[in-house]
Amino acid sequence: MDHLAVAERFVAARYPGADIAIVAGSTARGERTTTSDIDLLLLGDELFEAEDQRSEASTHEFEGEIFEVFAYTPAGFEEWADRGVAQHRPVTVHMLVEGTAFRDDGRLASLRRRWQSVLDEGPSLSAQESAFRRYVITDVLDDLRDAADPLEQQVEAAILFERIAELMLLSEGRWIATGKWLPRRLRTLSRERADRLSIPLLDRDYATFADRVDDELDRAGGRVQSGFVR
Repeated sequence: MDHLAVAERFVAARYPGADIAIVAGSTARGERTTTSDIDLLLLGDELFEAEDQRSEASTHEFEGEIFEVFAYTPAGFEEWADRGVAQHRPVTVHMLVEGTAFRDDGRLASLRRRWQSVLDEGPSLSAQESAFRRYVITDVLDDLRDAADPLEQQVEAAILFERIAELMLLSEGRWIATGKWLPRRLRTLSRERADRLSIPLLDRDYATFADRVDDELDRAGGRVQSGFVR
């Protein structure tokens, strides 16, 4: 199936005012699975019927495909892109820069140059945010070490993996992610460090996993507990 052609027909039918249309995600990378949807980023001055609407995230079925749509006016995109950068997870910016365009009114190249420079610069982790993240990790780490119930151990370990992985990435000036993209980003940072965390976690060797988290916590600045003001 020509997914770009299906996407163009979908946009023509549902979002005819789109000036820029980009297929992102697994479809753009050529890595679709049987359950993959089609991620679309749409930009346009006249995308919406309501004059004051600036953005929309919605899901649609069209010609047997599921479309996940992220639609913005230029001002709406700026707002949500800036918000993603501030949260260290600029999903829409990655879609803009890395996706495959099938509509372009001539503005895309300059937009991509601008936002590529933001991605290249990477996130900025302030001393206060680093301390707060290390405070949270310290607390969850102690809870994991104290836990005896297997379900509590598994839940605490999952939370701890997410928190320490984010800190590892941010401390190295890398963008964070959620879901499957978090371990992928971590492996890109360092396969060895990712394996040191993930192998005991997958083996449910929580004592070793806690020790490995402690090592990464020390590397990022150490435990934060007594005297921390938030």
